[in-house]
Amino acid sequence: MDLKSLDHPIVQISLDLTSIEEALRVAEVAVAAGVDWLEAGTPLILAEGLRAVEALHARYPNHPVVADLKTMDGGYQEAEMMIKAGAAFVVVMGRAHEATVRKVVDAARDLGGMVMGDNMVAADRVENARWLASLGVDVVIHHIGYDERRLIKGMSPMDELDAIVDAVPVPVQAVGGLTIRQAIECPAHGAPLVVLGAPLVIDADDFKPAATDLYGVLSEICTEIRKTPFKRPRSWG
Repeated sequence: MDLKSLDHPIVQISLDLTSIEEALRVAEVAVAAGVDWLEAGTPLILAEGLRAVEALHARYPNHPVVADLKTMDGGYQEAEMMIKAGAAFVVVMGRAHEATVRKVVDAARDLGGMVMGDNMVAADRVENARWLASLGVDVVIHHIGYDERRLIKGMSPMDELDAIVDAVPVPVQAVGGLTIRQAIECPAHGAPLVVLGAPLVIDADDFKPAATDLYGVLSEICTEIRKTPFKRPRSWG
């Protein structure tokens, strides 16, 4: 998958749920509504393990699965497990040791997967993103965490998104408390991989689908995202 050849946005749904059955139900609605990628969220992997990745890949083999395990150690082994279970992308944290990031990248190269590097809780998110890209990650996740944005009110990944996009030669996705309008605007900032999750379509506190017309909301968001012109970053070369 050549991500730098992208000329249009990609829509990803974060399945931050706690059962395979519920994740598959939401995935069915999401795929019908036009979502491109399916994320096995951290709560889902904690609750159901590799089976969640296997189930999503088996049901939707043409929709890449992102395994958000948030790897901090044992990089090769964790990436290998997820990729062999059907994950197209694995996530390593930017606060992990360099050796761990390198091992995740090695596993992905050996097994045909790709790597997302997450800059959550980095002291300098821009520099951390640059460091992750230098180690070979394929995507940078610019991430403001759930607990962090509740403790420090007003934090948003939009605050540094332009700086992150300018700093790295790989695609960027912004994650963490975005409004629907902010998610739709991400491609115009040079971040084509748009993630929909809590609180947009998944309840932010209860790890369950939000009480709304999920198909209608997702369809509308997907349509609006695809109408947003993608600003190709200069940093891609």
